[in-house]
Amino acid sequence: MAHKSGFVNIVGSPNVGKSTLMNQLMGEKLSIVSAKAQTTRHRILGIVNEEDYQVVFSDTPGVVNAAYKLHENMMEYVNASIYDADVLLFITDTQENEMNHQQTLEKIKKLKVPVICLINKIDLSDQAAVTERVEYWEEQLPTAIIYPISALHKFNIQLVWEKILELIPENPPYYGKEEISDRPMRFFVSEIIREKIFFLCQKEVPYSCQIEIEDYIVEEGLTRIRAIIIVERDSQKGIIIGKGGEMLKKIGSTSRYEIQKFLDTKVFLQTFVKVDKDWRSTEAKLKKYGY
Repeated sequence: MAHKSGFVNIVGSPNVGKSTLMNQLMGEKLSIVSAKAQTTRHRILGIVNEEDYQVVFSDTPGVVNAAYKLHENMMEYVNASIYDADVLLFITDTQENEMNHQQTLEKIKKLKVPVICLINKIDLSDQAAVTERVEYWEEQLPTAIIYPISALHKFNIQLVWEKILELIPENPPYYGKEEISDRPMRFFVSEIIREKIFFLCQKEVPYSCQIEIEDYIVEEGLTRIRAIIIVERDSQKGIIIGKGGEMLKKIGSTSRYEIQKFLDTKVFLQTFVKVDKDWRSTEAKLKKYGY
């Protein structure tokens, strides 16, 4: 049997469930998941390997109109993922009347590669509303394959998976068969910490945070990690630390628990907070932090 390999890229508006979908398709928690919009900032590759195929998934940031230099850099990831896909997964949900970024939708309409349009969160809607959304997207994307899904509850995910395997081309593997991502463990550790800040903190604070892993030392039966939480203002630093250091302790303890599950080893985690003023708006600082 010929070997199949392909890049399956996921795009859509913020908070429609892209990261949840990728995690379900991967069977691994690689992408940060939060009820807040714009939680994914990087393009994250997740790799599924079997003897006769390799599927390389790409979870991208939500499509946004740029308010910061950071958003401009995030949109570069999105645009690249549209044009280098073998199969494009365009995800919307039952609450999205139309895509909030028409330029991206126009690019998707012109694609020659297969497009699978996924209408997510059908568990939060009724049959009439789902039918209306299906008809709307059939009109917008007449050549796309359309599936109503619930990524959270895995409804129709197997159907999506089978269609992906049908559509990816015959190719040798692009990555080693033992790899699950192109990102190092440090990256996923930083994303876990950032996820906990999204869950525990309010308003603008999580969006202003960047996590840097200063030390990542693997010993027998223990991994030692020193993480710096970078914020833009002193007031945000105070919120992250909290009264008597309680918030920082909570961020550290919940992060350590999740990191231990991800790494499958004991973890000693130290967290500190540092101010780097207006880092989201400065090109040099964005490059420094990997954007």
